[in-house]
Order: sequence, then structure tokens, then C-alpha cells
Amino acid sequence: MQHALILLAHGSRDRRWRAPFDDLAAALAERLETPLRMAYMELCEPSLASVAAELEAAGYRRADILPLFFAAGRHLREDVPAQIETLRGVHPTLDLELLAPVGEHPAFADALAGIIAGRAAPEPRHGRQGA
Repeated sequence: MQHALILLAHGSRDRRWRAPFDDLAAALAERLETPLRMAYMELCEPSLASVAAELEAAGYRRADILPLFFAAGRHLREDVPAQIETLRGVHPTLDLELLAPVGEHPAFADALAGIIAGRAAPEPRHGRQGA
């Protein structure tokens, strides 16, 4: 069967924190042909482990894991690779590949720069001439 893409975020017990990630995954799922799942590294569900189990049970043989992180800190250098290694033992028919975090992609810097430039632009002043 085809491969899937897992978006991986840190995780939080606060549902409000998770909402933008869940919304992003839903919007991307409508745009992409590749099946997409959202997973969280810790503190909430669906966890990476539960998503891997779901994908293997559905017959997937490969899943790329795209971290929604700016950079590869300790979590992406140590914690997530350790989780993936454990999952490879539990799900030997599912090939799990950890991708570089989105923050390292050149298009991410361009998109973020555009957002920041838009926020930094001075707002027009109303009602004041010559100021």
C-alpha cells in the first residue's frame, strides 16, 4: 500500500494549544494525495506510537515523519529517534523515516519572513496629516 505522512508536533495537555495543529492537518489532508496523520511526541493523543499502530493495521508499509519544529534540538536529535527505534521493533513491517524539521526547509524561512514583514509594516495612521 502507499505511504503516509505523519506531522509530528511536541504535544500539550491544553486542547487550545493543539487546535492550530489539528486545523493545519485537516487543511493539508484536503490538499494532499498522500494520506496524512497528525501525531504528538508527548502529553496528548494521538501519539506517534498510536499513529504508527493505526497505519500498520491499515496496511501501510512506509510513513515519513515531518516534525513541525523550527530546529532539531534535543527532542529531534535524541527523544524522537529513540521513539522511532522502539516503534520499528514493535511495527517491523512499517518503515518509519524521520525527516528534517520544517524550520530547516528554505520555503519555511521565506514564508515566515513574509509573515514577519507583514506584521512589522507600520500601520497607516488615520486622522493625522503630515505625521
